[in-house]
Amino acid sequence: MDTTKIGFVGLGLIGGSIAKAIRQYYPDYELVAFDKNRETLALAVSDGVIHTACSSIDDNFQGCAYIFLCAPISYNNAYLSQLKPYVGGGCILTDVGSVKTAICEEAAALGLGKYFIGGHPMAGSEKSGFVNAKAHLIENAYYILTPTAEVPAEKVEAYKEFVESLKALPIILDYREHDAFTGTISHLPHILASNLVNFVKNGDNADEMMKRLAAGGFKDITRIASSSPIMWQQICLKNRDNISRVLGEFIMHLQRSKELIDQGDEQRLFSMFESSKDYRDSMPDGSAGPIKKQFALYCDIVDEAGGIATIATILASNNISIKNIGIIHNREFEEGVLRIEFYEEDSSKKAAALLKKYRYVVYEV
Repeated sequence: MDTTKIGFVGLGLIGGSIAKAIRQYYPDYELVAFDKNRETLALAVSDGVIHTACSSIDDNFQGCAYIFLCAPISYNNAYLSQLKPYVGGGCILTDVGSVKTAICEEAAALGLGKYFIGGHPMAGSEKSGFVNAKAHLIENAYYILTPTAEVPAEKVEAYKEFVESLKALPIILDYREHDAFTGTISHLPHILASNLVNFVKNGDNADEMMKRLAAGGFKDITRIASSSPIMWQQICLKNRDNISRVLGEFIMHLQRSKELIDQGDEQRLFSMFESSKDYRDSMPDGSAGPIKKQFALYCDIVDEAGGIATIATILASNNISIKNIGIIHNREFEEGVLRIEFYEEDSSKKAAALLKKYRYVVYEV
């Protein structure tokens, strides 16, 4: 029986994570990859994730069941034409970018419409590159599929089943609808976070007092500002019509909020905050969206030598990995003195139970 072959163009955070997930669930599949970064390819081969490292898009991509375009979105259109000679038969050509209209229409224009199904795994991290890729990154994350008009229904169903087998959650959308949705729930928040950080930076004093006093809440809502600048530059350029429209509408909302504050309108201010609280509280706790949920708890500790080390030892001796740990100096909106962040929800829950057993006061978030 022939081995199923899957190709990758780009092995960054998302491409690398999908490749690792395929390796985990389909250990017999043959994986080939091209990436401009030779060190990335060497690492992927040494880790046993891919079999063949390609110095260019060449005959190694012939006969692939799937080809994933995982390069920056500004490059993917160019790679489409390079891949055209190697796409045929039952091959499904896809991408992982967060803007879909441009590439879906380009694929159709190149005569690749019957093979192309846009893909957008709504998962990510502030960190980038293959070195930060994880097989579980797309697990329980929404994975949006945006088929072109020409692609057969059986290919869409096959891709949907493949995504499910990687433990992601497929959703099928029209590519134009996708770009309108993500412009609001993904692209707008990144722009707001970046502007908020720059607003504080530009308004800070020479001693950077605002930077020092920034509470956990500020850091949480601006965390995504640490994402790749080039990626978000390209997203804004590729989805500019949707983003511009959404920004304009949001600016009007901000202006209305300013008016309520200027007018001292107690009732409408309360209604604004109550409405947002109710809607936010109704959202599911799972991290299936584009902005990943953080798994953290807060713990009261006595200010004494070895206090943090004791907690770290308790968790480490029970095989619980800590992502980050530190004292919260500004606790205006925080409970507890010590904030401990974990990589997974299960670790956070186990840590909370364990610390309570040792009679620590724990606040779960």
